[in-house]
Amino acid sequence: MTQKLNVPGPKARALLARDAATISPSYPRDYPFVMDHGRGSDVWDVDGNRYLDFAAGIAVCSTGHSHPEVVKAIQEQAAKFIHISSDFYHEKWVQLGEKLDEIAPFKEDALCFMSNSGAEAVEAAIKLARYHTGRPRFIGFHGGFHGRTMGALAFTSSKAVQRQGFFPTMSGVTHVPYPNSYRPRLAFDPAKGDYGDACVDYIENVIFTYECPPDDVAAILVEPIQGEGGYVVPPDSFFPRLRQLCDQHGILLIVDEVQSGMGRTGKMFAIQHWQTEPDIVCIAKGIASGMPLGAMIARKSVMDWPYGAHGNTYGGNPLSCAAALETIRLLEAGLIDNAAAVGEYTLDALEELAGRHPSIGQVRGKGLMIGVEFVLDRQTKARGTAIRDAMIHHAFERGLLLLGCGRNTVRLTPPLTVTTAEIDEGLGIFEEALAEAEQDILKR
Repeated sequence: MTQKLNVPGPKARALLARDAATISPSYPRDYPFVMDHGRGSDVWDVDGNRYLDFAAGIAVCSTGHSHPEVVKAIQEQAAKFIHISSDFYHEKWVQLGEKLDEIAPFKEDALCFMSNSGAEAVEAAIKLARYHTGRPRFIGFHGGFHGRTMGALAFTSSKAVQRQGFFPTMSGVTHVPYPNSYRPRLAFDPAKGDYGDACVDYIENVIFTYECPPDDVAAILVEPIQGEGGYVVPPDSFFPRLRQLCDQHGILLIVDEVQSGMGRTGKMFAIQHWQTEPDIVCIAKGIASGMPLGAMIARKSVMDWPYGAHGNTYGGNPLSCAAALETIRLLEAGLIDNAAAVGEYTLDALEELAGRHPSIGQVRGKGLMIGVEFVLDRQTKARGTAIRDAMIHHAFERGLLLLGCGRNTVRLTPPLTVTTAEIDEGLGIFEEALAEAEQDILKR
């Protein structure tokens, strides 16, 4: 049995009070972890308590905390220069552009637009799609998360609170069901295909017939695996069918790989699990091991906007580019393979754990992008939100950092450097925390 920590400690409490006096209350913080330093999958708070980090800054710290080679790359670049605006040029920017062209998940040559975040990458993709196609409308998916800026927010629909009070956002976005086979929202005939087919059929036969002419649609924006919406993995039929639909109507396919990309799922990009080539890819989070960087990568034939059509000040920052180049090198040198192998090990261990805990409704994921959905009853699938929330807090008290997603799911996104021994340690705490949460909620 893992001993509970005395958290938050006195130093943490003092910083929490200072934070409350000066920082926006809008940040969605689940529990009072105040970080001091980290290394690999381990982090320590300001009172000296050690934790296993299975959140990794929302899947950002792909190479672990303060990987020495990434730190070295940042330090060497910082000694040369820290910033030069996008009005000018520098070699690390060009090198990263060349590398993104090399790894882009489509055969055509790629051009990239670098930004500071995933939301900015999505905003760039939206603008480019409208410019290239000359069309005004888009299709997004229920449960999707694409950012909180006003264009990206028009697509975001993972929680109503994220949009509450901000209407109107950008116009022209129609939302459709994402193929969540565990909780299907559309009736379908299994003899005619699976739920992935049903969702594409709905776009083609309902949306295009009654609501949104396909000739008005510039692009479909979709996460290969939904992140904030619950770590939902679509059926294998979905993306090939969606690509076919886009080709049929001259619609661009934009994949938001902000959370699922950069080796997280055991491939460089999650869309590669379905052998489907998008037209535009949005990336951020794990690309630079924690340095702020996003990128929108597009087929060269699509990125045809002119001089001055879009830009920014910090995109392509030299420190972030240096970190990204080293991060990608480490991913290709073995961390993607580790994500695939340790991810399979973790999924198997969680399935075994589910056999002992009836509150686990489904375990799903690819690589180290894993979701565990909690229920009050497996037959009705009544959402176990209270169990999920209690479990996360009990895990924190025992030294494990986790984050929720969706309405009743926990996500496991440890650094891609994580070992099976660390997974075993973390899942031991996970099960203890879950048992306590079940005792709290199910046996009242």
